Amino acid sequence: MSATLTHLPAPPQDLVSDDGRPNRWAVWRSPPGQPKWARPALLGIAFVALVLYAWNLPLVDYAPLYSDAVRSMSGSWKAFLFGAVDPGATYTLDKLAGSFVPQVISAKIFGYHAWSLALPQVIEGVISVLVMYRVVRRWAGVVPGLLAAGIFTLTPVAASMFGHSMQDGLLTMCLLIAVDCYQRAVLEGRLRSLVWAGVWVGLGFQAKMMQAWMILPALAVGYLLTAPIETRRRLKHLGIAGVVTLAVSLSWVALYTVTPASARPYVSGSTNNSAFAMVFGYNGLGRVGIDIPGAADANGRNGPKVGPRGGGPRGGPNVQEGPGPNGPQAQEGAGPNGPKPQEGSGRGKVGPKALGLPPIALGQLGGPPGGDQSKVESRPDPMGWTKLFDGHLGVAIAWLFPLTLLALLCGLWWWRRAERTDPVRGGVVMWGVWLVTFGFVFSASAVAHTAYVASLAPAIAALSALGIVMFWRAYRRGGRQGWLLPAAVAAELAWCAWLWSHYPNFLPWAKWGSLVLGVAALAVLVLARVIKPVSNALVTAGLAVGVAAMLAAPATYAISVLDPNYSGNSFDANAGPASGSA
Repeated sequence: MSATLTHLPAPPQDLVSDDGRPNRWAVWRSPPGQPKWARPALLGIAFVALVLYAWNLPLVDYAPLYSDAVRSMSGSWKAFLFGAVDPGATYTLDKLAGSFVPQVISAKIFGYHAWSLALPQVIEGVISVLVMYRVVRRWAGVVPGLLAAGIFTLTPVAASMFGHSMQDGLLTMCLLIAVDCYQRAVLEGRLRSLVWAGVWVGLGFQAKMMQAWMILPALAVGYLLTAPIETRRRLKHLGIAGVVTLAVSLSWVALYTVTPASARPYVSGSTNNSAFAMVFGYNGLGRVGIDIPGAADANGRNGPKVGPRGGGPRGGPNVQEGPGPNGPQAQEGAGPNGPKPQEGSGRGKVGPKALGLPPIALGQLGGPPGGDQSKVESRPDPMGWTKLFDGHLGVAIAWLFPLTLLALLCGLWWWRRAERTDPVRGGVVMWGVWLVTFGFVFSASAVAHTAYVASLAPAIAALSALGIVMFWRAYRRGGRQGWLLPAAVAAELAWCAWLWSHYPNFLPWAKWGSLVLGVAALAVLVLARVIKPVSNALVTAGLAVGVAAMLAAPATYAISVLDPNYSGNSFDANAGPASGSA
């Protein structure tokens, strides 16, 4: 079984023309070792991503308070260095300065506009799609790579997140580039590449703090298990890369710590002006109920928080009370010095979802008077350990859970006797640890912003793509394993019908169309197993329709961002009826 997927394409080579000079159009052509159609197909997927992510740039809203930080940082070196939210550089948000750097650069180049603040996330999204392909192609082949890039592009939360000015897009890109570097390291036992992976994780830490470190178990386990060098060198490499990761991650915290309090802004998110307490307490362990001295309470138990999120399940930035525990309150919206969120299209408004109010079963109440009936919910959002499996988080990320889990379990079982250095088994383990780590943390803690769960998208895309190829090859070989493909299609149909039923009035024709498509594909796949002989063309058509049926629901939600009413906003990155408020 391993031999069917462990063939890795030859390392890319520079394409040259017949006279030996570099070919300026080489970017449009597939490199040696890949089919001629691979690069054009990838560029087509990247173009779709660009359209989805950039479509609403002319209408995008300012991120309240975050936009004030970008304005201050773009006009003052002191504010830039410390991430101050006000022009006087007297206090920060509960974020690191690095999270705003791409937006500051864009504002300096294009001027201070809502679209220029969102533009870096569009670029980060397209880069993420391209890197997603390269990682999976190098691991499992061209077809899984293209599938992974397409699945990632059409993940609803990604389609919305990369179109708005929020830091989760930078985090996602950094983690994917870190995996790209890690992959070179694990295939060759190369320390330099592993160190670069640590650098990119550290840069991801500047964007979203401890959330970036959640990838470290996956990289460490994958390297220890698979790198083709002796154990002592593997441990040494991990130790060196870990030190680099720590140094890059804590550089801003160290700067704040060694700078006298009188010479720097006050750190919001803390009660004692401590960057360490803000990062590791308020934005870290405090999210799972572990208190650190000096950290403000992340769950609102010590009083109300200023800002629209208020510790609730959804919404925008949660900002503390200005420059010190007793200082003036930070204003909602874009702040006293910045532009207010734009109205119109429903995207600058703050509804109950953005404010983090308790979810209600709007469908049971008949919906709000005059509200958008496509956004009416049929049941309450789950708030506990099952929050990722239904409601607004479910439709953001969970569409391919059955396929992903089935691919992970089958991959681990089928490659259980492979050599230690087998790259496919190592990749399955790495992506599996990524999926379980992020999934466990999000299930156990409060997910204050829908965009958080976008960190699950790379693992879901990679494992789903591998699963489609694995099950298709098993189907063609026949035997009992050949039933896995029809089983995956059937499980996905049932699961997508369940998730979609949370918003029963959203594009019902698309829901029923995808179900009919799936049933037709399932019928073809089953008949091809029991009726002999059967046409290869019919079997191939069954596979194509089956894959289309599995991806139809998340693709519909993702493509809905082309309608501004379903594109989300800077408070809540979600596509489809879960965006904004009803």
